[in-house]
Amino acid sequence: MAQTNASPEILDRIQKLRDQIHYHNYRYHVLDDPVISDAEFDRLMQELQKFEDEFPELVTPDSPTQRVGAKPLEKFETVPHRVPMLSLENAFSEAEAGEFEERLKRFLRTSEEFDYVVEPKMDGVAVELVYEGGHLSVGSTRGDGYRGENVTQNLKTIHTIPLMLLSRELPAPDLLEVRGEVYMNLDDFSKLNQERLARGEPPFANPRNAAAGSLRQLDPGITAGRPLTIFCYGIGQVSGRSFESHWEILESLKAWGLRVNPLIERRQGIGQAIQYHHDLENQRHGLSYEIDGVVIKVDNLALQERLGTKARSPRWALAYKFAATQATTKVKDIVVNVGRTGAVTPMAVMEPVEVGGVTVSRATLHNEDEVARKDVRVGDTVLIQRAGDVIPEVVKVILEERPPEAQPFKMPSHCPVCDTPLVRPEGEAVTRCPNPDCRGALRRGILHFASKGAMDIDGLGEKIIDQLMDQGLVKNLADLYRLTEDDLIPLERFAEKSAGNLVAAIENSKNVDLDRFIYALGIRYVGEATAQLLAQHFQSMEALKEAGEEELLHIEGIGPQVAKGIREYFASKQNQELLNKLLEKIKIKPPEKPAESPLAGKTFVFTGGLAHLSREEAKAQVTARGGKVSSSVSAKTDYVVVGADPGSKYAKARELDVTILDEGAFEKLLQKI
Repeated sequence: MAQTNASPEILDRIQKLRDQIHYHNYRYHVLDDPVISDAEFDRLMQELQKFEDEFPELVTPDSPTQRVGAKPLEKFETVPHRVPMLSLENAFSEAEAGEFEERLKRFLRTSEEFDYVVEPKMDGVAVELVYEGGHLSVGSTRGDGYRGENVTQNLKTIHTIPLMLLSRELPAPDLLEVRGEVYMNLDDFSKLNQERLARGEPPFANPRNAAAGSLRQLDPGITAGRPLTIFCYGIGQVSGRSFESHWEILESLKAWGLRVNPLIERRQGIGQAIQYHHDLENQRHGLSYEIDGVVIKVDNLALQERLGTKARSPRWALAYKFAATQATTKVKDIVVNVGRTGAVTPMAVMEPVEVGGVTVSRATLHNEDEVARKDVRVGDTVLIQRAGDVIPEVVKVILEERPPEAQPFKMPSHCPVCDTPLVRPEGEAVTRCPNPDCRGALRRGILHFASKGAMDIDGLGEKIIDQLMDQGLVKNLADLYRLTEDDLIPLERFAEKSAGNLVAAIENSKNVDLDRFIYALGIRYVGEATAQLLAQHFQSMEALKEAGEEELLHIEGIGPQVAKGIREYFASKQNQELLNKLLEKIKIKPPEKPAESPLAGKTFVFTGGLAHLSREEAKAQVTARGGKVSSSVSAKTDYVVVGADPGSKYAKARELDVTILDEGAFEKLLQKI
């Protein structure tokens, strides 16, 4: 210890402060479960900083104050890995994954199935963290697998990386080499790119590039400003601790305060491992980060030792990749579409190409600024990507393959549907058709109005809407309620029965819940969850129509953008006239006043099909008890109700450790209240 004038009491207090801060950092950044307020945490940091300012000789490399304190480097040094960080063999099909297990059986001369640990394959930057005596001493990149760049100071800026291992549950080993993946969440990546564009800097191509670029900054202060985080997945050399399984390693890492992906599971046999791959592939687009496959590892470490390694990869592990979500193709044309709010969106029409297992021929270009920034032109070869079930987007142009005659895209001056001059409101990126009678906007508006979450008019699809508009039968939403069987029978694909069915569906929609009607109107920024909030708060259309922006902003979950969109909708004379016409035909059911119950204020999210209740009935049961229903999972979600074939929300709930209920548990919860 350095020479110091500090009293034993001060030395003891400094150590206690450091221990407390390390622990609370772990609770906040790793567990996402703080046990003290931000203000209390700040006071602890301020007290420690004050002591270290007074006694600088007591500052240690693992002090919480040293996360951002190093001077910029001139270059990175290289450091060796005691145990090589090998790459993994890849598989791209079930057959290849099955062959992996067959090779293991042949090598070990056994017919028994193996126990595996299956993990999401993070699309980030592999690093190694070396802890000596429980303290972080060196952090490095993977490099060539044998030597990496020393990025210790940069890794120290990442709050999910502990500077000192916890040893409350399990004593820390003398030496521990931890392998992990540094990455950037998708929302943070998007925000970072927006900030870079605002400063005139080029955006990063994807989250992995952003993470790599951030980690290799010579100035740790720049890295500290980047939203990096980490998942740890294994170890290199360790002294003072032994393990029997890979699962035991992961459990120990968690006990020492290191962040481990909560989606990691143990599976028996390659069949179950393959099923995990398929389950995760269906959920991947609901995750907050990017993954490109799963890693399958033999769990038993003794078997790993016997299997050994090949030239560049271990025999006991396999990376089973997902279908590619990016592809290259050629732009044949750029067209513009008119949405229900009048937004005019450029769209690339492309040569068909398979992306993520789906053949696509169109990709969104978002808006005029995006087309200009990416400089997409007809004839260009482009890289496109598809995320989830949404329409693909153009990532970038392959400039080396641009034909010499390709011309820059120009946004049309007039609406392609109604020929009205287009406008671009100040401060907005979206160009709009201001014509409230625009056929393109009306077509999209009717589709939305008739959708299942809105008025639920079964059978009213795009082709029928086109015919109704072509014949002049529907010029606004209220005209739907004037349609008769005699109007429909002369139209293509209509007979007496189908005409009767559509008229009956329209008639059935005349009795509708307030929240569904609000959603059906197509007010900008008002989705299903927001419509439910508005319905519960105002209880009637009249009260909502008269609400001022200030009152709207006092509703939890309503922000300035939403409040402005609502007020603009009801301020429109044309919308007022349409609403009056609709209300002459439609009877709106106000929401039931929620009874006082333990569910009051609790937020529910539903995913998958329910056997005994419809989704709408389940939502009604929650709102009747004072609960709220959201369409997305966040840290503020209280319950996720999972039915058959759940989607990405299930994976998100597991990631955030949100309480998950199956249909039976949900029904029992309702019965108790």
